[in-house]
Amino acid sequence: MLIGVTGGIGSGKTTVCQLLESFGFPVYYSDDRAKWLMENDLDVKNQLLALFGKQTFQNGTLNRSFLAQQIFEDPLKRLQINAIVHPAVASDFEKWMKEQKQDLIFKESALLFETGIYKQTDLNVLITAPKEERIARVLARDGMERSAVEARINAQMSDEEKIKLADYVIENHNQSDLKNEVQKLIQRLSNKQH
Repeated sequence: MLIGVTGGIGSGKTTVCQLLESFGFPVYYSDDRAKWLMENDLDVKNQLLALFGKQTFQNGTLNRSFLAQQIFEDPLKRLQINAIVHPAVASDFEKWMKEQKQDLIFKESALLFETGIYKQTDLNVLITAPKEERIARVLARDGMERSAVEARINAQMSDEEKIKLADYVIENHNQSDLKNEVQKLIQRLSNKQH
């Protein structure tokens, strides 16, 4: 059974995925793999260079801030980069899936609903958190300006819209409750299999 895991910036989806891994379940991190492919897959790299120019890489490393600025300011460029990266991630994921032996496997993706990936999973889990908590987490983690964090949150699909598409919702308001919530989720998913 393939379960999608998503949540807006600062919601705690990575923490949930790390907990799932600590319980022995495999997790495919779409966003991390996308970054890896952009730096290591020659075909993807060349397409990015053709689209954005030499500034895309600095000393062989992806210039993330430059790229983020490009796609944030220009919706067309966002579509173009997605057209390059999403197929590469989809192919990478297929290879990864074939290697898995577990009954329950998880796919983390920030844009699970936005990209339609949720239609390819058996069930989907949404991680939510109050907006102020999300902002505080991102400020502490990434050192971004508050206005930049708010702009990212506002650019993402709202939790209200995502809740309509999710099979399960984990409210990540308190880190100590999170482990219990993940255990309950695993129990529910295991019951669904039988």
